[in-house]
Amino acid sequence: MHILVTGGTGFIGSALVPALVARGDTVTILSRRAKGSALGVDYVTSLDDISKTVDAVINLAGASLADKRWSARYKKVLQTSRIATTERLVQWMNAQSTPIGVLLSGSAIGYYGSDASAVFTEQNGAGSGFAAELCQDWEQAANSAKSEHTRVVLMRLGVVLDDGGGALIQMLRSFKMGVGSWVGSGRQWLSWIHRSDVVSAMLFLLDQGSVSGPVNIVAPKAVTHREFCAIASRVKPVWFELGVPNLVLRLLVGEMANELLLNGQRVAPRALEESGFQFRHQTLDSALRASV
Repeated sequence: MHILVTGGTGFIGSALVPALVARGDTVTILSRRAKGSALGVDYVTSLDDISKTVDAVINLAGASLADKRWSARYKKVLQTSRIATTERLVQWMNAQSTPIGVLLSGSAIGYYGSDASAVFTEQNGAGSGFAAELCQDWEQAANSAKSEHTRVVLMRLGVVLDDGGGALIQMLRSFKMGVGSWVGSGRQWLSWIHRSDVVSAMLFLLDQGSVSGPVNIVAPKAVTHREFCAIASRVKPVWFELGVPNLVLRLLVGEMANELLLNGQRVAPRALEESGFQFRHQTLDSALRASV
């Protein structure tokens, strides 16, 4: 297949693209910066530069939710990098003379909002808050590509773990100094997944023509933040463990603390499991030992 990937140089894309090439696909990466072509991979800075027929699109573009405080200006960046980018992508897809068979479009489990006790599956509705509203609008933009010829999969990603980037760098920072830590009460849920399973899930969803709509891309066993600390401490031993108070986090990162750190959601990958997907890392212990 010829696959167009947006966000192909990011934390997930940089692992996905080699996997696509390894199985014989050709990849075009839409990038803000011009780069030379490599074996099986071309780079373009504009959709208008794509001359070959595209069979599938994987949309991973979007500024990181956790990179900066959610000022009014940065919220606009988050919205534009996801919603406006996806709208332009879908417009381009709909203008192609040969229909594109599938769009795998990024989203996040922030769609569900926060809850201390519920277990969220793809059947649950949207929650409230900035992240939930952002995911709703993002998914709505992607769904505009859906037709009798084009299958749309909305990939609701959990916290992606692996070395070399992503959330794990911040989560293990204190562990490198011999201190295990959790945020807030530590009782809030963390729905995680290892990056290798994200890549495998995307390859699976490309080929699984019967799967469409929302798909939770999380490992089967969510943990609380305290459980994360305990498991991580076995993998990376520490002298002692402590919690970071709510007030400190709110002072440091503002609104983001409430939506991303101090509250959480327990999410189940029902669509993946019912479709027969096999996780390589079903437990956090396995995922961390493969990452540190």
